[in-house]
Amino acid sequence: MARSRRAPAPPSGSPPPGVGTAPTPSLASAILPRVWQGLGYRLLPDAAAARTLFDFAAVPWPAQDRIAFAWGVFTGGDRLVGALAAESAERAVMFHGPVVVTEDDPLEAAAQLVAAALDHATALGVDTVFTRPLGLDRVWVRFGFIPVPESTLPSVLAGRPGAGLYAWRGGTALWTLRESPRS
Repeated sequence: MARSRRAPAPPSGSPPPGVGTAPTPSLASAILPRVWQGLGYRLLPDAAAARTLFDFAAVPWPAQDRIAFAWGVFTGGDRLVGALAAESAERAVMFHGPVVVTEDDPLEAAAQLVAAALDHATALGVDTVFTRPLGLDRVWVRFGFIPVPESTLPSVLAGRPGAGLYAWRGGTALWTLRESPRS
């Protein structure tokens, strides 16, 4: 039986022919309001508007001076029913939340918030997004977050309350833990 000839494998790190990396969204397009199942998702002009939701759910709130952005979920009547805040540390952010208090498919509302926040973070040039699982493991895994050790956190984000840590890196979830720990 004759052997079949296969083309040599492409060099590692390069995409197959005809496949490229997804373009980074512009900041203008990343922060456009969105609508899903009658709920509106939009950037909060004042992150403090979400603080009462976090207090109600007993979810830690980031230091006010470190908040990079916050997204909210609104009902048709403009009532805030969910939020996610992002705390910045150079080219990394830590998501706080999402906190969602709607009865209609809260997991999907949380996932839509995460999608909006990831688009925003990517448009800002963020390399790594960290978060505490908050029992939303299936939402985080859906977007490519993986469990990582606490030592991967930048020093300014270390020491936050909560158990467990997930991280996302450019959507690939390809990590090496050989990087230098907290600098």
